[in-house]
Amino acid sequence: MDLKRDIYQDLLAWKSRENHKVLELEGARQVGKTYILDKFARQEYKQYIYINMIGSAGRDFLLCLEKAAAWEPGQKREENPVYKAFQLFDPDFIDSDELLIVIDEIQESAVVYSRIREFARNFRAHFVVTGSYLGKTREKEYFISAGDVLPLTMTTLTFPEFLDAFGRRELYDMVELYGASDHAVYDELRSYFMIYLQIGGYPEVVTTYLDTRSIPECTAVIGRLIRTFVKESSRYFEGPLELEMFEKVFSSIAVSLLKEKRGTSDLTTDLSKIIFKEESERISKRMTNYAISWLYLSHQIGYCSMSVDCSNLDIVDNCRYYFNDLGIAGHFLRLTGEPDEVVEGVLCENFVYLDLVQRICRQEIAGQAPWFATDKKTSGELDFYVRSRVDNRNYGVEVKRGKNQPVTANALLERGRLDYVYLLKNTYGGVSGKRYSIPIYLCGRMAFDLGK
Repeated sequence: MDLKRDIYQDLLAWKSRENHKVLELEGARQVGKTYILDKFARQEYKQYIYINMIGSAGRDFLLCLEKAAAWEPGQKREENPVYKAFQLFDPDFIDSDELLIVIDEIQESAVVYSRIREFARNFRAHFVVTGSYLGKTREKEYFISAGDVLPLTMTTLTFPEFLDAFGRRELYDMVELYGASDHAVYDELRSYFMIYLQIGGYPEVVTTYLDTRSIPECTAVIGRLIRTFVKESSRYFEGPLELEMFEKVFSSIAVSLLKEKRGTSDLTTDLSKIIFKEESERISKRMTNYAISWLYLSHQIGYCSMSVDCSNLDIVDNCRYYFNDLGIAGHFLRLTGEPDEVVEGVLCENFVYLDLVQRICRQEIAGQAPWFATDKKTSGELDFYVRSRVDNRNYGVEVKRGKNQPVTANALLERGRLDYVYLLKNTYGGVSGKRYSIPIYLCGRMAFDLGK
């Protein structure tokens, strides 16, 4: 099934740019990077060359590159060995802006990755490099040509994309944000959201649900995706201890989200204490940090930082972790045995976190990662604090289930630490002064321009 992805518009925008940068498409394994690039190439270009560095095409291209770059004393050097390598690799190669060259799993070859600058500067053809484990390219033998690369990250399906798969995205786009539409529309959207909250947005999982309408079938696919990711990651670890450590971190992050959520300046140490009960702090912390870094660079988890007293200038980085897909998050949260309503609450918060990540990418809000906030006066905590880059106002975002009151948010609003508060609830929505209640599943439509 052809799932429509919003990132296609970003690919079109990159194609139309005149700076001729190489596109580096990142994203977790199985989010659909290869599929969308193949579709993009066949629809938008006259010629297409695809090279997977793990397969035989990758080995063939390395052989061509080696032959093109071969040199002996007294011979004239090849001025452009990479260009020559493509001529050897594909006899029909014609360098033009109607040719797209995609190099997949490029992290498998430092030699090819280090040629990115030449791809950008010595060709008319457009280049995309991609891979699920680009964290490997941070090692010293990989030459990073940042000025010649445009980074782009592909995620699992967002909730609007998920609705698109069911032909119901227009409901999301047209429904009134604060409860004025027919309540049947909100109820229908909420029913889809509850499914999304359980299975997440991996394309294979979504298509499985479309085919079977079975949550257990989707759960089985999620488990298989996790096992495959762990198995493939083992190629990048030095030994079994590192792999064992890596597998435990997933579960420890779930436990940390279910425990008291107050931030810490050393979350790695806190996770180490969850994982290791008796082993030395020196070993466990080092190993934990390595595994967490790999999960982050593989786009499995993301960071959240802490704002002290809702200040955009007093930020403590990386105080909390969230999962980058709700299906993966739910898998590990449910393994803890916590009640469904508790797991659902954490998943809702994770859902809002992922929306804020996208807003940072679009430069709508400040920060390198989303922020939560503490309030020294009340010793309370705000789920998320947003400093808008549109109107430079302060927004509080609270994710509430049931009848729980946003005590900290109200206190911060009354003291002027916040200009507006969004309450994301299971209700239909409403407005009361500077407090805006909207359904959780419509958080992607929150506007951070109320002060304009």
